[in-house]
Amino acid sequence: MSSLRLRLLVYLLGALLLAVAVLGGATYRNALRETEALFDYQLKQMALSLRDQGEIAPGSADADLDFVVQIWSVDGRAIYASRAHAALPTRAVLGFADVQAGGQTWRTYSVATFSRVIQVAQPRQIRERLAADAAWRAVLPLLLVAPLLGIGVWWGVQRSLAPLQRVSREVKLRDAESLAPLPDDGLPDEVAPLVGSLNALLQRLGAAFDTQRAFVADAAHELRSPLTALKLQVQLLGRVQDEAARAEAIAALGAGVDRATRLVEQLLTLARNEPGSRQPALQPVDLGAVVQQALADSATLALARGSTLSLEAAPGLVVQGDAAGLTALARNLADNALRHSPPGARVQVAVQREGDAAVLTVDDDGPGMSEADRAQAFDRFWRREAAHDGPEAAGGSGLGLAIVKGVADRHGAALSLGASPLGGLRVRCALPLAS
Repeated sequence: MSSLRLRLLVYLLGALLLAVAVLGGATYRNALRETEALFDYQLKQMALSLRDQGEIAPGSADADLDFVVQIWSVDGRAIYASRAHAALPTRAVLGFADVQAGGQTWRTYSVATFSRVIQVAQPRQIRERLAADAAWRAVLPLLLVAPLLGIGVWWGVQRSLAPLQRVSREVKLRDAESLAPLPDDGLPDEVAPLVGSLNALLQRLGAAFDTQRAFVADAAHELRSPLTALKLQVQLLGRVQDEAARAEAIAALGAGVDRATRLVEQLLTLARNEPGSRQPALQPVDLGAVVQQALADSATLALARGSTLSLEAAPGLVVQGDAAGLTALARNLADNALRHSPPGARVQVAVQREGDAAVLTVDDDGPGMSEADRAQAFDRFWRREAAHDGPEAAGGSGLGLAIVKGVADRHGAALSLGASPLGGLRVRCALPLAS
C-alpha cells in the first residue's frame, strides 16, 4: 500500500468504523439494559397499584394485553385474572422472577398484602422485542451519521493532500530545462520543508548546469584557437619546399600538438574535479610521496627552462585524499611556478606539518602577483599579463590554478596566495591530517 491517500483513508475509515462499532455496541447494550429496567419498574408499579385497591371488577385491569395480572386470596383461592392463561403457575414468587410456562419465559413481579397476593407477568419474548426496538432506535442515528462522517474523512484527506497533488503536478509539467522554483504558497507546515528542499536542489542544479554550460562554452572557445593554429601549420607544412623550413614547421606543429594535448588534459582534469562528478573514494595518502611523484613529472619542464626545482618534505604526513587529484594539484602548482617565472628561476616546494594540518607550499622567485590578480587567479581561463613570463606561460590555458582550486575544495583544504620569501609568489595549501 504505497499510496499515501489510500493509507490515510484506510487508517482513518478503519478507526471510524471501529469507533462506530464500539459506540454502537455500547449504546445498544445500554439501551437494552435501561429498557429492561424500565419494564421491571412498570411491572412493579402495576402490582403496587393493585395492592391497596378494593374489589377489582372483571376487565378493569385488562388495559394491556402484553401483561397478565393474577390475584389470589391469602388462602390460595384465585379471585382475579386479567385474562385466562392456564400455563401460568398458580403460585407466585414474591418479587421479581423468571418463570417458565407454556413453552416460554415470563417475567413476573409478585407482592403480598394482608388479604391478597398480586402477580403481574409479561412474556420475555415481548419484552426482548420491545427492548430491541428501543435499542435500535437509539443506535440508528449513529448508523445514519457514520456514512456522513466517512464522507467527511474522505473530503478532509483529499483537501489535506491537495498541496502535495499540486506540487506533483508542477513537477510532472517540468522538463529538463525548467529549473524554476516550485510555488510554496499556502503549503502546510509538513509539506513546506519538502518543497523548500526541492527548490534548494533545483537551485543547485541550475547553478551546476550554468557552470557546466559556461565550462563547455569556454572549453570550445579555448580549443578553437589551438586547433585552428594546428590546421594552419599543417597547411603551411604542405607548402614548404625547403628542408630547413620544413623542419622548423614540423617543430612548430609538434609544439602546437603539445599545447593542444596539455589543454585537453587540463580540461579533463578540471572536469573530473567538478562538483557533482563521480569521484573516487578518499583514502589515506602520504602527501610527501605524492608531491615527489608530481615534481618528477615536472622535472622535464624545469630542465627545459634551466630552472631549479627542489623539494623539502617531512616524512609520514598522511592525509585523507585522492592520490591522482593531489598529484594533479602539486604538478599544476609546480608547472605554474616554472612557466610564470623567468628561465633559470628557483622553485622551492615544501611539505610540512602545522598543528593538525599538512601544509604544501610552493615558492618561486618570479615576478609575483598583485593583490588584484590574486583575487581572480583561481578563475577558469583567466590569464595574467606579466612581462617576465616565458613563451610557455604565454601559451597557457588559464586552467592550472582552477584545477588546483577544484582539488583543494574536494579535499576540504585551505588555499591561499601570498608573497614568497624568494621574491615571487607563494601558494599555500593546508590539508587536514588523517586521524
